[in-house]
Amino acid sequence: MSDLNKLGLAEARDALRAGETTSKELTEACLTAIDGAGALNAFVHRTPEIAMEQATQADARLKSDKEAPAMCGLPIGIKDLFCTKGVPSQAGSRILEGFLPEYESTVSQNLFDAGAVMLGKLNMDEFAMGSSNETSVYGNAVNPWRRGNDDVALTPGGSSGGSAAAVAADLCLAATGTDTGGSIRQPAAFTGITGIKPTYGRCSRWGVVAFASSLDQAGPMTKSVRDAAIMLEAMCSYDAKDSTSAELPVPNFEAALTGDVRGKKIGIPKEYRMEGMPEEIETLWADGIAMMKDAGADIVDISLPHTKYALPAYYVIAPAEASSNLARYDGVRYGHRARLDHGDGITEMYEKTRAEGFGPEVQRRVMIGTYVLSAGFYDAYYNRARKVRSLIKKDFEDVFAQGIDCILTPATPSAAFGLGEMADADPVQMYLNDVFTVTVNLAGLPGIAVPTGTDRQGLPLGLQLIGRPWEEADLLSSAYALETAAGFVAKPDKWW
Repeated sequence: MSDLNKLGLAEARDALRAGETTSKELTEACLTAIDGAGALNAFVHRTPEIAMEQATQADARLKSDKEAPAMCGLPIGIKDLFCTKGVPSQAGSRILEGFLPEYESTVSQNLFDAGAVMLGKLNMDEFAMGSSNETSVYGNAVNPWRRGNDDVALTPGGSSGGSAAAVAADLCLAATGTDTGGSIRQPAAFTGITGIKPTYGRCSRWGVVAFASSLDQAGPMTKSVRDAAIMLEAMCSYDAKDSTSAELPVPNFEAALTGDVRGKKIGIPKEYRMEGMPEEIETLWADGIAMMKDAGADIVDISLPHTKYALPAYYVIAPAEASSNLARYDGVRYGHRARLDHGDGITEMYEKTRAEGFGPEVQRRVMIGTYVLSAGFYDAYYNRARKVRSLIKKDFEDVFAQGIDCILTPATPSAAFGLGEMADADPVQMYLNDVFTVTVNLAGLPGIAVPTGTDRQGLPLGLQLIGRPWEEADLLSSAYALETAAGFVAKPDKWW
């Protein structure tokens, strides 16, 4: 078989089972593709020796065990936010330079236990704070897609930009991502791949570098909905090391992919019809609604009245939690420590280390977070944002109580934009990229982005489906129906 790196998880799994290829051959094909894709800057810590060793073990396991897990022998990339034992885990930040964890994150351990092969660590926005992968200490990750004949470098989205670029460019069969306000779904939409954020608590956060603990959730970024179902099942588990982990059985998500939406109620929230929304996004959404209707779903107009407060609430809660979580980076125990002048004390060490170690966006969010938690402002900002969050969650609960099975919305307010195009803009302009995704994190719900079309310049666009809590199986099946109806098969032309 040629072009093995272009396979999806399901195709590669079936080829391995049929003896048409080996894990070593799959892994070598991906490593070769990575070597030739330096221009994308997707992989930032390569682990070819680990990959080949894991592939050899997977081949032996596949030979001896007819019931080997679905992920066995499949080469994937791991976002740099996941701690991987003995492998640099920097969260895209200078402050964690040289940090080699002595432990494995629960999600990556689950994947390795299932036989997955790690090709290396993937680029990301620093501490997962960003929507364009432009805040990384490693430099920008680059979208493999281009606008028509234009050679302007585009963002792959953020914060899981390296994961999205690597999957879209066939450098790996799939990748892990994390989603705090849209960081799986937005990059997936920007690069024409599938990305699912499961219900908060479905995947363990243990060993994932924390950004905002009540919002962070890991998930897979894949080439299809079926692949997302396969990988998500391997990633999920109850974990006593994570106090927010749900002790629930993990369903066979792939078996649930009937794609039958006849009689299902799909909600269309009127509040997502934003003022100034591009016509192409309006059309994409209308086409998606028509597809689901043609597939037999009942389309129901719904209201989520507190949606307009979601972005301001998110940009109070997330920085507040970040300022608390990032206080541990002080130059004392691990990571970067600034060079001190004679007479400097511990306060100067903290100040200099953090000034050197944190980039401007992280500094901005830490400052905002510290401000909203400070005496005199706590009630005015943080407590009020928490109350708004409760109202947003109740909006969804009320809608689902009316029998709505899932909600269909745009995934992003635009196609991928050029790297540097927002550099001089108000930071709030960048934050608006999360306008359709943050509500899902605030309410702890599962959400999936599926590529369904392209804009007039040939760039991919995605739609989002939001599901009931813990019903990822049902959500994936609805997404499978949307994917089948859309028939999106476009790939970026290779220029790198």
